[in-house]
Amino acid sequence: MSLWTALTHNRAATRPDHPDVRLRGRAYAVPFAAVWTAALETATAQARWTVTESDPRAGEIVAESRTLLWRFTDDVRIRVSLDADGNTRVDLESASRKGRGDLGTNARRIARFLHALDCHLFGQQRATR
Repeated sequence: MSLWTALTHNRAATRPDHPDVRLRGRAYAVPFAAVWTAALETATAQARWTVTESDPRAGEIVAESRTLLWRFTDDVRIRVSLDADGNTRVDLESASRKGRGDLGTNARRIARFLHALDCHLFGQQRATR
């Protein structure tokens, strides 16, 4: 991440073609229900996160995350869906409520969540990307 980006962007989101490999989301060859449960448990277990909504029919988990130092509240949205290949896809968006730049906080939050989800589902194995 460039210094300019860190100072001028206050949100991060996954997408399949993201230049940052950590922000490409995940596609799992695992049933939707198992990934949904793992994603909800992982979100609930994250330090300084509060899950405010979860809707398995819509495949959305909404959470608030507090930053460590200044205790700012940021918004996190997790989407669990099926992709064209029948895999269960997990994508996230994390956005700061205050400030113009997040110094990479939102991207790191997404990367940490995805790593924790991988570990929850597979232990130390890596997920299909």
